[in-house]
Amino acid sequence: MEKFKSANDSRVSITELMLPSHSNFGGKVHGGHILNLMDQIAFACASKHSQMYCVTASVNRVDFLHPVEVGELLTLRASINYTGKTSMVVGVRVESQNITSGTKRHCNSSYFTMVAKDENGKGVPVPGLLLENEQGVRRFARSKQRKEEAFSRDTQFDSSQFKLENHLESLSSENVKLDLR
Repeated sequence: MEKFKSANDSRVSITELMLPSHSNFGGKVHGGHILNLMDQIAFACASKHSQMYCVTASVNRVDFLHPVEVGELLTLRASINYTGKTSMVVGVRVESQNITSGTKRHCNSSYFTMVAKDENGKGVPVPGLLLENEQGVRRFARSKQRKEEAFSRDTQFDSSQFKLENHLESLSSENVKLDLR
């Protein structure tokens, strides 16, 4: 196994025609179908980078920016943004394209944390990421910061650390009624 690999070595993309069977009750492509495709391409990218079977550990924020219409082409692109010891952050970008007009729209971007596993389900080391340009450094640094912020957020609201009095005032402007007994 190589010690370091570039993002280009593991980059993958897929394009799929959105069919009526992919639609929801509103006639748009179901978000769950798009998420399924995103998870598949994140798996392919992480497995290509690590040369191991990978599992999804987490997904960081999925915002659906534009609806996808039946009959449009959906293109997903994935690349490795960050590598830890056994984990990788895969950036996934989704674009739709109207076949007749050629109009392309960015539908969403998301970040999947994938973990490489051996045949016994244990985490295994992955090749590091070779950063070759400013964009690669920016993506790596952003993923590292996002990881640190998630850890901080998770520990701040852990039940053993949570302080009720630190949050009561901020709730006064929210659509909530307190009835603490």
